[in-house]
Amino acid sequence: MKNNLIIAASILSADFCNLGQEIMDIDRAGADWIHLDVMDGHFVPNLTFGPPIISSIRKYSKKFFDTHLMVSNPEDLLSAYADAGSNLITVHKEVCKNMDKTLSKIKQFGCKAGISINPSTSISGLESVLDILDLILVMSVNPGFGGQKFISSTIEKVEKVKELISDRPIYLQVDGGINDRIAPKIVRAGANVLVAGSSIFNGGNVSEYRKNISSLKKN
Repeated sequence: MKNNLIIAASILSADFCNLGQEIMDIDRAGADWIHLDVMDGHFVPNLTFGPPIISSIRKYSKKFFDTHLMVSNPEDLLSAYADAGSNLITVHKEVCKNMDKTLSKIKQFGCKAGISINPSTSISGLESVLDILDLILVMSVNPGFGGQKFISSTIEKVEKVKELISDRPIYLQVDGGINDRIAPKIVRAGANVLVAGSSIFNGGNVSEYRKNISSLKKN
């Protein structure tokens, strides 16, 4: 598992006054994926960024762009985020009236498809879309803001999702409050993609980012 562990750096914790350089720095530091937290101020209380920002930073890295849509109307926005350069688009189970239809549409736009569940959301129903899923994202904080404390009950949920996935080629991602102390617990539970923001961008330079990523990968 350690060799296959993917670290997805959330740019929510980056310096937005110098975002292009931050993308290049986190790329050089060894981040496997670039995680893009899109928030609409409706499904979650915060507002972040949209397709123009993603399109503008796409030229700074060839890394995998992992776009997490925390929005109330994902079906209306998929083409824009695909066109902006997303490689994977994750939508929330809580707002998808028809998960199969939404995930299929993501695939039609040439992206991998993911589904996310909030801490209070049941995994029930995910079994019906396993054949089309590329990723399941288990939120370990309530979405909307960075820097929150990890919710410990997430470990049990990750174990259940891993059991559901079984040997299917589906990524199991966890996002929220992850640091080098929590990472090994999540990995043991079955996760193979860890999203981290503040614990990676702490330090403000490539050397520190590299150390932070290495610390997560050692677990």
